[in-house]
Amino acid sequence: MKLTFTLLFLLCSFFLPAQNLNDALKQQMIKDWERAKAYTQEYLDAMPANKYGLRAVDSIRSFAEQMLHLAFSNAAMATVGAGVRDSNIIKAFLSRDVEKSPGFQNKDSVVYLVNKSYDFMINSIKNMDFAKSTEIVNQRTPGGNRSETRLTWLLKAFEHQTHHRGQCTIYIRLAGIRPPAEKLF
Repeated sequence: MKLTFTLLFLLCSFFLPAQNLNDALKQQMIKDWERAKAYTQEYLDAMPANKYGLRAVDSIRSFAEQMLHLAFSNAAMATVGAGVRDSNIIKAFLSRDVEKSPGFQNKDSVVYLVNKSYDFMINSIKNMDFAKSTEIVNQRTPGGNRSETRLTWLLKAFEHQTHHRGQCTIYIRLAGIRPPAEKLF
């Protein structure tokens, strides 16, 4: 009996730190995505509605297209990283070719879709079993086939949205507006 108790105690002592680490990582990711959503909302609010079609140069995305690309990628990478099986948000983006459709490039539509994508990412992380964060997921991307852990997909998603929000700083400055101050914490 004493041996059984000792073995059970040792097993729990190895499991609990990993579980605590997973919980801490999950909570930090939720906090960071909520901050990113609020920060991106400041960008969306800063740009006047009549400037959502602004392009820095003709050969690149407009402000609206940048934000819609950010939104689609948030949803797509949440699906892969968090392992969400049925993603109506992805189907909606793809079936309507939202990123390129002029009907979705007005301020109201962009704000709605961007916020919906952040909510989808945040809820996907909240519902994710972080014990599976080291599972390898194979996914075809525009850059080729990728084999990465679920955690890597989520981290890349965060990097990606940060990159495109940062690009939008130039659009806001071209519109003669001071961009929102950095929100690191």
